[in-house]
Amino acid sequence: MEHFEERRIIEALRSGIPSRAVGRVFTEARAAIQQKIADALLETAEGRSQGMVISGKYGEGKTHLLQTVFNMAMEQNMVVSLISLGKETPMDKLSLVYQRVMANTYLPGRQQPGISSLYNALTQGSPAFSDLQLFTLKELESDKLYFLIRSLVGLMAAEEAESRFLLEADLEGDYVSNAELKRIYKRLYNQTAKYEHPFSKTKHAQDYFALMSELFLQMGYSGWVILFDEAELIGRLGKKTRQNAYRQIARFLYPEENFRSVFSLFVVSASFEEDVIEGKHDYENAELIFPEEIAPGVCQTIRAVLKDIEGAYQLQPLTKAEMAEVLLKVKSYHELAYGWKASISDEALIRASEAGGYLLRTRLRSAIETLDQLYQYGSEASLRIGALTQEDLSEEDIPSLEGLMEGEDS
Repeated sequence: MEHFEERRIIEALRSGIPSRAVGRVFTEARAAIQQKIADALLETAEGRSQGMVISGKYGEGKTHLLQTVFNMAMEQNMVVSLISLGKETPMDKLSLVYQRVMANTYLPGRQQPGISSLYNALTQGSPAFSDLQLFTLKELESDKLYFLIRSLVGLMAAEEAESRFLLEADLEGDYVSNAELKRIYKRLYNQTAKYEHPFSKTKHAQDYFALMSELFLQMGYSGWVILFDEAELIGRLGKKTRQNAYRQIARFLYPEENFRSVFSLFVVSASFEEDVIEGKHDYENAELIFPEEIAPGVCQTIRAVLKDIEGAYQLQPLTKAEMAEVLLKVKSYHELAYGWKASISDEALIRASEAGGYLLRTRLRSAIETLDQLYQYGSEASLRIGALTQEDLSEEDIPSLEGLMEGEDS
């Protein structure tokens, strides 16, 4: 029998590429933080939105933990989004973050991202549509999404596919212009869409996040989990841009009431505090860029974010017992993946993994490399990596340039 799932897991561990399958299987380690997150997910399902920051060294399993949280949330009937911050997703531009989030949003039980199937449930007279209309009128800063939701449902009733797809694309971050939306609304309802608070994507992108949080609840899901990987890349932004990124992070760590049943998790490198917050003087920069008399409360908000990053839960190296449990599971999956029985004791495999150093990622790779050698050759190969010593290669063994040229002539 072919064990494709087990082979996929071993290949993912060997390559170091994050995998939802790996996150689903290797859940035993770090029980304390997983319980903390499980409690947060339960509170989120009960209606409390909140955020959390987790810190860890490179290779200690931060992204693997996110994959585990991904699966935990799915099991709780929650919508999940998972993105990495960076150049393509600059945290200071919330409209671009929203676009990337929606492109990587998964409904429970789905293997591929996408939420377009939810729009079909928004029909004239449906409770979800009525509640969303009221939500967009009462809870958002701009009027745009009220007219957009009404237009989207009207287009479905009118069976106008082209304009409907245009508005669906808007809800996924490909924003339609105010003028185009007004034209569609006028054609459908013979009324003029009058904006009391005109929409600007630089000012009102948070409205889209709030709308989606309400939509997911209306569709029967328990909440929304947004996972931000590689948050340390914020440190590469410029001084003022980085301060604005902290302002946007605050929206997720300290969500407003209209951001409903949402749990946001940021993972950041353990060196971020020393290299960025202290090294680039972010506390001082916040006071200089956003003085209280010009921007009331902004500096205080940024300082709260910085303190949360500094006080983030630290991922510690796995204990000996946790590491042993993970390595033995790797061994069993390797045996299932390739249909064999490894002729190595558990203790020997654990010792072999130590050749990869102390990081989780490299220890797993060392263990898999050892198992690969046993599988292919029946015994551990003697490998030595390093520079050649004088005993390995004497001066007489190195051909001279003159000799090489003579060899070519002959």
